Amino acid sequence: MTEIIKRNKALSVNPLKASSTLGACLAFMGINRTMPMIHGSQGCTAFGKVFFVQHFQEPIPIQTSALDQIGTVMGSYENLVEGLATIAKKSPDLIGVPTSGLAEVQGFDVDMGVKEFRAKHPEFDRVAVVPVTTPDFRGCLESGFADAALAMIKTLVPAEAGRVGQRRRQVNVLVGASLTSGDIEALKETIEAFGLRPVVFPDVSDSLDGHLAPETYNALTTGGTPVSELATLGQAIATIVVGASMAPVADELRSRTGVPDIRFDHLCGLDATDALVMTLRDLSGNEVPERIERQRAQLLDAMLDTHFMMGFTRVAVAADPDLLVALAALMKGTGAEVVAAVTPAYAPVLTRSGLAAVKIGDLEDLELAARESGAEVLIANSHGVAVAERLGLPIYRAGFPQFHWYGGFAKTWIGYRGGRQVLFDLANILTAAERGEVHPYRSVYGQKPEYQGRCA
Repeated sequence: MTEIIKRNKALSVNPLKASSTLGACLAFMGINRTMPMIHGSQGCTAFGKVFFVQHFQEPIPIQTSALDQIGTVMGSYENLVEGLATIAKKSPDLIGVPTSGLAEVQGFDVDMGVKEFRAKHPEFDRVAVVPVTTPDFRGCLESGFADAALAMIKTLVPAEAGRVGQRRRQVNVLVGASLTSGDIEALKETIEAFGLRPVVFPDVSDSLDGHLAPETYNALTTGGTPVSELATLGQAIATIVVGASMAPVADELRSRTGVPDIRFDHLCGLDATDALVMTLRDLSGNEVPERIERQRAQLLDAMLDTHFMMGFTRVAVAADPDLLVALAALMKGTGAEVVAAVTPAYAPVLTRSGLAAVKIGDLEDLELAARESGAEVLIANSHGVAVAERLGLPIYRAGFPQFHWYGGFAKTWIGYRGGRQVLFDLANILTAAERGEVHPYRSVYGQKPEYQGRCA
C-alpha cells in the first residue's frame, strides 16, 4: 500500500498545480463551437489564458464575467446574466460556466445565476449552458476537468436506457485531463484499426491539436465533440474510460444510459496497452491488426535497447494524480525507480500507484525529496525547470503547462508507440547527462613528459 504523506505547510512555496477552474475550461474546449466563461475577475481569466496560450501556442477562446469589487460585495448575478447574453449572441452550441475562487468565497450560486439568465433571455434557449462549481482552492486541473465533464453529462445526455448497442460499431471514450491531444489522436487511431467508431468526450485532440482552421477567425472552439453527439452516447456498445478521475463521470453515464464500461487507470506501458488491445479485440470480434502487433514488437525491442541506460535510474516525478500513476507505471516497466513523487491533490488512485510514498505538496517538496533520494532525472511540467537547474539534473517535461517548449501538447505517451518514444527520449536525456559513463583513466606514470600529448 502506498503511503500518502499529507501536506504539512500552510502555503505553497513553489506551486505545482494548475487550478480546477482551468481544468474545467480545458474540458469545455473539447466540445465543438463552445465558449467557456469563467465567473470571476478579469485577472483570474487572463492569468489562466496565458498558460493555455503558452502551452498550446494557439488563440484560446475563454471569456469572463468581469467580476469587480462592487459585484463581489453587492452580488454578481447581473455580471453573469449580462456575460451569458453577450456570448450567446455569437451563436455557440454550448457555454460552459466554471466558477473561480473569488466567486466561491462570495458564496455565489452559479445554478441560480443560469436560471436567472434563462428567465430573462428566452430567445437564447437553444444555446446549452452548463454551470460547474470549480473553486481554485480545491482540487487541481484534473479534478476540475472531471467536474466539468460530469456537469455536461448531467445536462446534455438524455437519461434513457434501452438503446444500448443500436449503433453496433460505436464506442464511447471518456478521457481524463492526463491525456494529451497526441494521446487522444493515437487512441482514436487504435480503436479505428479494429473497425470501431470512437466518440471521444471531451475531444481536445480535434480542437487543440495545433491545426490551421479554414476560417480566418472564429471566436468559438473549432473542432471537438459536437454537442449533438452527446445524445447518441446511450446507443454505443460500450464505454472505454481512461483515467481514474473520470470514474464519477463514467458512473453517471452508465446510470443514465445503461451502456457498460471498461475502465483503465491509464494506458502507459506494455501491460496497460495489452489490456486495451485485448478489450478492443473482444468488443469488435476482430483479430489484432498486424501493424499493432508490430508496434508491440517495436516497444519490446526499444525496452531491450535502452535497458542498460534506464535500468535502476532514479527518477523524481511531479504531476496530477492520474498522470503521476501513469508515469510511475511507465518507469517501473522500463526498470527505472521512482524515488520521489509529488502531486498537488489527493485522489484514491494514488493508493494503488505501486509507489512506496506519494507527497501531497508543491515543487519545493519535490526539490527536497529529489535531493535527499539522489534522483538522476526529473519529470515535471515547465514550472519544474528551475528546480532541475538548482539540482543540476536534466528534466523531461510532462503535464500542464509546458511553455518555452514546443509540441508538448502533441506528444504521445500512451500505447506501444508512445511508450517507445518516451524510452528513447529518456535514454537520450540520460546519455547527454553522461549517466553511468566510465571516463578513461590516464595514469600519471604512463608517459614520459617529452611524449605527453603526441599520441592521438
